[in-house]
Amino acid sequence: MRSRLLAKSPNKTVLIAAVSSRALAQAARRAGYCVLAADFFEDLDTVAACARTVRLPGALHHGIEPAGLVDTLQQLANGEPLEGLVLGSGFERQPDLVDRLATQFPLAGNGGATIQRIKHPETLAADCAALGIPHPAMRRTTPPDPENWLAKIAGAAGGAHVQSAANFGKRGSYYQQRLIGTPISALFIGDGQRAHVVGFSRQWQSPAPGAPYRYGGAVRLTRFSRRAAALFGKWLDDLTARTGLIGLCSADFIRTRDGYILLEINPRPGATLDIFDDPVAPLFEAHLHACRGQPFALPRQSGSAASMIAYADRELISLPAFEWPVWTADHQTAGSKLAAGDPICSIFGAGETAAAARLNLNRNARTMRERLCR
Repeated sequence: MRSRLLAKSPNKTVLIAAVSSRALAQAARRAGYCVLAADFFEDLDTVAACARTVRLPGALHHGIEPAGLVDTLQQLANGEPLEGLVLGSGFERQPDLVDRLATQFPLAGNGGATIQRIKHPETLAADCAALGIPHPAMRRTTPPDPENWLAKIAGAAGGAHVQSAANFGKRGSYYQQRLIGTPISALFIGDGQRAHVVGFSRQWQSPAPGAPYRYGGAVRLTRFSRRAAALFGKWLDDLTARTGLIGLCSADFIRTRDGYILLEINPRPGATLDIFDDPVAPLFEAHLHACRGQPFALPRQSGSAASMIAYADRELISLPAFEWPVWTADHQTAGSKLAAGDPICSIFGAGETAAAARLNLNRNARTMRERLCR
């Protein structure tokens, strides 16, 4: 366990657990909280934002191990009064574990029943059908035309689990109709009855052998159709009222020739937190307030921001030592060993428009590759 001495306000300590907790930890720190975080990495900037950090039981490619998790988090909390336990990625496939944690800590987020409902393919499809929300066809049995279907693992995140149905058969998988179009995501805050949309982003993939739909990055959109925004708002309002969603969540859509279609809901803070946060109206504060049923403020963004994950394209026996640029995050320690396909860091770019932000992001990514190849 790593500890640091940080100034803190009484009763403003939060506990965070996720596969990677850096984005949430920094968001909580910007909002004025003392942060205790558990994840798989203990990156340098995560440790810098926290009073204490610890490694979660489990492994990146196998998931969070329930055995020992409660003890790990209790040792990290060390009896301190908490404003809340905020869970990031890694818990969607274990709603029972979320409910177990809620008996030990003040959970600030969706409970197991809501997560189960949102992430269970048949249930989400039924809710969408009842509400008149377009949603791809899904099935559990192997489709007769697998080239027109995707195979997914229920509750998984990040896109790396998505495969062509033609060569997939893992336990817990289901099949979803393959759609061609432009992906759009909406970040929103649920209050149990309504969805308050923060903004929209366009995401892209970073294909790799065995992971053709691996998450690549996202750019915050400065312009978006009012008609589409109103339509998304109504769909998300209806789903929030039906399922009781609370706190920061995100929704993935795709724009096809026939219009927009909802792909999935992520019932937790997601990958676009960095590019939507606002120091004047912090999203972490809004998340906590929404989970308590209290009023909250939405951020007002100007310009655009973009982020991406830089993956290792080959095995790195020892990550070289260098000064991390200010436009990076998730800083691993020098000497870390990385397998091909492991994340190296996150990279950011900003600009007045989404195109300018993406251009700056790509420039920074090239600079990062050059540094790693020295």
